[in-house]
Amino acid sequence: MTASADTPGPGPMRYIRPSRVDQWTVAALRKLVRLGIGPWGARELLVPGRKSGKVRATVVNLLEVDGRRYIVAPRGTTEWVRNLRAARSGELRLGRRGERFHATELADDEKPPVLKAYLDRWAFEVGRFFEGLHKGASVEELASVASSFPVFEIS
Repeated sequence: MTASADTPGPGPMRYIRPSRVDQWTVAALRKLVRLGIGPWGARELLVPGRKSGKVRATVVNLLEVDGRRYIVAPRGTTEWVRNLRAARSGELRLGRRGERFHATELADDEKPPVLKAYLDRWAFEVGRFFEGLHKGASVEELASVASSFPVFEIS
């Protein structure tokens, strides 16, 4: 199922499975974040599972653009994306500090400026997931792939 350009939704079911190195990197980042060290804006995302209700955790990059905050799924429609779509809320943690939030998924036509800021900031970490686009990609180039990248504004 795909979403239209003006309504948020599942979009293409693109998913890139993490490599073994990616899994080790996330595990190391998770340890730092739980100690209260959030390198490059890393936070632990806690969201209830859509089927089990059990709280699931992963590490995400918290992005701020023009005073608004976002989380982006560079790997596509991951389990955390599916769970957040169902729950529409969650918690971001850094060390012992937690912040509950409400999530609103962006429509495809709203995503390009956010994707640009995300890629410009974290290209070294996530650039390989951006369909051959790199730091400095134009908003127009990112518009052509926006439907493949779930983006949530958090408040």
